[in-house]
Amino acid sequence: MKRLLIIIIFGQLICFGPGATEDLSISKYQDSGALKDGAIIFQTSQSGQSKAIQLATKSKYCHCGILFKKGTDFYVFEASQTVKFTPFDKWVASGVGGKYVVKRLKDAGVVLTPQVIQKMKSVNDQLKGKTYDRTFEWSDDKIYCSELVWKIYKRGADIEVGKLQKLREFDLSSEAVRTIMKERYGNKIPYDEIVVSPASIFDSNLLVTVQTDH
Repeated sequence: MKRLLIIIIFGQLICFGPGATEDLSISKYQDSGALKDGAIIFQTSQSGQSKAIQLATKSKYCHCGILFKKGTDFYVFEASQTVKFTPFDKWVASGVGGKYVVKRLKDAGVVLTPQVIQKMKSVNDQLKGKTYDRTFEWSDDKIYCSELVWKIYKRGADIEVGKLQKLREFDLSSEAVRTIMKERYGNKIPYDEIVVSPASIFDSNLLVTVQTDH
């Protein structure tokens, strides 16, 4: 048995290279049945603003997107540099330690019908290609990650996942947060701007965790 295991691992290394076991581990989730159209995926990003968002929202999850299947593979529809589809494996690998959490609506099987999913995809088409919103404004001119998720669910399924808040409701006291705000707003901080955070969506009581790799 031990010899067989060694042969299998050695064969993987020959066929796929040193990272094969990790890649196969990621890919297995695409075939597990846990991933579905409309599921929301969360991670700790490695972006420069990640720490500030974590401190302001009191959550380690600072980036999110929505899963959609294209062909035989899953993609994450996200707002990063632009609003785009990112292959599932690539998206997972971009987060800290490759860790993530997937959540779905508790009644997704009833609510997310093929018709609703198609309507959500129509919203995707309207927002795809938009530039990432570094100032977290609520208009559609530019879009940030959790705003994208919230608006797709609201416009496509008439569901509000996550509580809308005003910027002033977050913890803006840390040096990291103040530095980011000074850089982006100067002395005109829009404290009454409507904002939805990844943490607010993550904590929504409408969602249930269906898969985690942390």
